[in-house]
Amino acid sequence: QVQLVESGGGLVQAGGSLRLSCAVSGGTLSRYRMRWFRQAPGKEREFVATISRSGGSTSYADSVKGRFSASGDNAKNTVYLQMNSLKPEDTAVYYCRADILGTVYNYWGQGTQVTVSS
Repeated sequence: QVQLVESGGGLVQAGGSLRLSCAVSGGTLSRYRMRWFRQAPGKEREFVATISRSGGSTSYADSVKGRFSASGDNAKNTVYLQMNSLKPEDTAVYYCRADILGTVYNYWGQGTQVTVSS
């Protein structure tokens, strides 16, 4: 059973930084394309970032481009989302998702709350 556990969320002032982690168990990180999503109160869940299986390719939503950076450590079976220059509008629950390539299957973590105060 594959499980994803996010951590690293918290309360930070605008302009600050946080690093989120997503630890994968029950599976090998290198098998999955990993994605980060977020969901703010009253809004739909939205895409934030993608990191390829090799970790060599990333892509970002326009709203976070230049401020967020996704990375992975296959040895630790963990992916990260470094978030800099945080804004109040970044406040949301952040989720990671593991996509099994070539299928419609994926796994979600339980989410971690990020709150940015102005």
